[in-house]
Amino acid sequence: MTTELSRPAQASKLSMGTAVLWLSVIVLLPLAALTTQAFGEGWSGFRDAVTATGSLDALRVTIVVSAVVGVISAVTGTLVAWVLVRDDFPGKKVVDALIDLPFALPTIVASLVLLSLYGPDSPLHITLNATRPALVIALAFVCLPFVVRAVQPVLMELDGDVEEAAASLGANNATIFRRIILPALVPAILSGTGLAFARALGEFGSVVLIGGNIPGETQVASQYIQEQIESDVPHAAAAVSVVLLAVTFLVLLGLRFAGEAKSRKEQRI
Repeated sequence: MTTELSRPAQASKLSMGTAVLWLSVIVLLPLAALTTQAFGEGWSGFRDAVTATGSLDALRVTIVVSAVVGVISAVTGTLVAWVLVRDDFPGKKVVDALIDLPFALPTIVASLVLLSLYGPDSPLHITLNATRPALVIALAFVCLPFVVRAVQPVLMELDGDVEEAAASLGANNATIFRRIILPALVPAILSGTGLAFARALGEFGSVVLIGGNIPGETQVASQYIQEQIESDVPHAAAAVSVVLLAVTFLVLLGLRFAGEAKSRKEQRI
């Protein structure tokens, strides 16, 4: 009996050990190596690298554009998820499959396509290359699936009886969405938005051609990091990378807490 009871515990310990080992090799060790390199010149070297004009400009552009893309992704992603779940139309399965295309498509190909659409020879006669709107369009393209795929399953699991009961009591569609549907979607929207923001912060391929890489205007942090590596200043590249990681972690952590607080509030109600 003791042996039989100990087997699940042993299996659990083995699984935990495997997970910790894998996490250490894939995530923790690279992060430790990156942090060590970032502080290779000491705290003053890290501070100087992060507060350099080019670094601050790149971080500012990246964070602002990523925040805009996060908001756009939250709105459009929720709308697309709603259409895919609640509406029936010809080609629905094709559209649903196309949502995941940015996951499979090399992002530099997306940048090339956007450059052909919005570059100097634009067939639409819309020239946006080397501008911040071009960055927003490129990043929105690669980030849209995160919100859609986060919200879609939650919408599918919502109880339609509650909505029908509210409608029978005289609530209009806007009230039903605001009071019943949206609160249930908020944690998923926040989660998807956080992932979209994180992806936008570190994106490189989709902006490399359409963005123009103009320092202080359209140069994002990933391009600045590449520039520092090519200039043989690896500790500066690592320092900016550490700042991006810190910003991403804090944003994701904050959104996670906000989503959990919202869920607990809804459960109490």
